[in-house]
Amino acid sequence: MTYEASEMSVIPAAGSTVPRHGRRLRWNKVPEVTVYFWIIKVLCTTVGETAADLLNEKAGLGLTGVSLLMSALLAVVLVVQFRTRAYSAGVYWLAVALITVVGTLISDNLTDNMGVPLETSTTVFAVVLAVVFVLWYRRERTLSIHHIDTAGRESFYWLAVLFTFALGTAAGDLVSERLALGYWLSAALFALTIAAVAVAHFALGLNAVWSFWIAYVLTRPLGASIGDYLSQPSGDGGLGLGTVVTSALFLMVILGLVVYLVATRSDVLDPEPEPEL
Repeated sequence: MTYEASEMSVIPAAGSTVPRHGRRLRWNKVPEVTVYFWIIKVLCTTVGETAADLLNEKAGLGLTGVSLLMSALLAVVLVVQFRTRAYSAGVYWLAVALITVVGTLISDNLTDNMGVPLETSTTVFAVVLAVVFVLWYRRERTLSIHHIDTAGRESFYWLAVLFTFALGTAAGDLVSERLALGYWLSAALFALTIAAVAVAHFALGLNAVWSFWIAYVLTRPLGASIGDYLSQPSGDGGLGLGTVVTSALFLMVILGLVVYLVATRSDVLDPEPEPEL
């Protein structure tokens, strides 16, 4: 991985100090990958599944109307995210929650409205994601999320995140339909696959960047399976909590964790000072 200097100006975050002698700091726009990161990511993914179903069923806007509404909200939040000069837990995780819903709706629109087979949509999303990674690496020479400190890198980052959710939705639905495992067995399968990626990284030396992005894709069908298991009727293999209760429950947990992160800054790594000229 390369560690190029950021062109971003110094904007001190809470609890930080402005460096003396005019040295510049590299402020990352995304959180450090901690256990909190993965917990909130899976919870957001679950909410993305249940909220998309809830809005489609209850709002009366139809799949297309809900997709347009959520895309507009996501665009507004991303504008705010890009205008921040350093990672802000509230803004960042709101963007993730919305992009989860939008990614789910993109896949659902292709399948339900346009009749695109899941095999095709899974392949297309995988190719698009690969193209994003190739272009990102060719321009920045790194795919590391530890240095999302320029507008260009942040643009590639959010594009990658969007298509990981779309790919995870299509691939998860494809596996569920082909194997017919049911919700909790599907969740167990994806959890075991993520565990295998972790073993490959920590024990076998799988590249950290690729380990992260593979796990990032796989958490989408994991969260969706959990959400479906909790929300779907018992006759369909779920617990019957419904999309309203499931979405509200997970949103409350997400909010609590984000408030904790804002207060403790435990997912923020102090930036490295640039060398003096």
